[in-house]
Amino acid sequence: MSSSSAFRTVPARADVVIIGGGVMGVSTAFHLAEAGVRNIVVVERGDLGRGSSGKPIGGVRAQFSDPLNIELGSRSLRAFRDFARRPGAGIGLDPVGYLFLLDGAQQASTFEAAVELQNSLGVPSRMISPGDAQRLCPYLSTDGLVAAAYSPADGHARPGRVVQGYARAAARAGVTFATHTAVVGIERAGSRVTAVHTGHGRITCPTVVCTAGAWSARIGAMAGVDLPVRPVRRQVAYTEPLTPPAPRVPFTIDFSSTAYFHNSDDGLLFGLADPGQREGFDTTWTPEWLELFRAVARHRAPALAGMRTAGGWAGLYEVTPDHNALIGRSGEVPGFLYATGFSGHGFLQAPAVGEVVRDLYLEREPFTDISPLSADRFRHGAGVRPEAHVV
Repeated sequence: MSSSSAFRTVPARADVVIIGGGVMGVSTAFHLAEAGVRNIVVVERGDLGRGSSGKPIGGVRAQFSDPLNIELGSRSLRAFRDFARRPGAGIGLDPVGYLFLLDGAQQASTFEAAVELQNSLGVPSRMISPGDAQRLCPYLSTDGLVAAAYSPADGHARPGRVVQGYARAAARAGVTFATHTAVVGIERAGSRVTAVHTGHGRITCPTVVCTAGAWSARIGAMAGVDLPVRPVRRQVAYTEPLTPPAPRVPFTIDFSSTAYFHNSDDGLLFGLADPGQREGFDTTWTPEWLELFRAVARHRAPALAGMRTAGGWAGLYEVTPDHNALIGRSGEVPGFLYATGFSGHGFLQAPAVGEVVRDLYLEREPFTDISPLSADRFRHGAGVRPEAHVV
């Protein structure tokens, strides 16, 4: 479907209004429509998938340390593998595996425990030696490495194709996409949601689903719901075409520095989480950050340090205090559901989370208990959920 058609006015009423037309919003719309829910409106202030969903690195994995993240990642991987059939789109899935490079005994011990947990949940990950890691990724220098963690089932896909695949299928099922339409307010009567106000009109509705990514705290505030999500810029770059072509390598991450790279078209894609990056909505790409990546590459993958780059982009991570998602239904405003704060894991968990939000809306049990991911966990006395495998 085309995501560029702007509505002059929005529908006057809906059963469900989904705020945010990124991968989480379109997955939710698809799964709701597939389950027979009608009169769904997705409100997106720009084009579909042009916020954080248009900027991720495309990694898909089930290698996490938290069992809920493992389950969400693993179920989503199965959905990505089946995407050509359901909903029916090619997404450029490349199951090259994920390779975490570890340079300390404590790291290795943490990953060993995680691999044991992953294996118990059906994920075929394993610990491997530095030499084995180098055989999988010839660019590597093993100097200082003590071990690596690898799962051959992981890989990367094209986020834009996933967004469009879900959106086209949802549109065929009757979902309305109101693009270039900003949400300016949410109306309540007591604890009930009654309407969403947009720049193109008011939509009467009993249910709102917030999938607004880095902008979710603003949407939550409109409904009186605290969603502790902060925006943090992340940047990536891609090389000029490589001759001879790059070998096919895993999605490779130097865990200590967060530097990562993988194949992309006829070159490589580079990234690194700048530890000095301040919070904010700025998505200006600044090539200077590449020197941080090159400094790591000189030691860990020397051939990459001198590769010429052709460009790059910047996007926003939607970060929560414990780097885990917020998924649930508001206790104070039962008509307000949310799926946000994925801290870099949203794209890879989107298929499973779409199922979960569908089930929350239909008031049936999701495939796994996601109550620990409620936004309420950050209230005084509630426990956070640590996730060690954060990039």
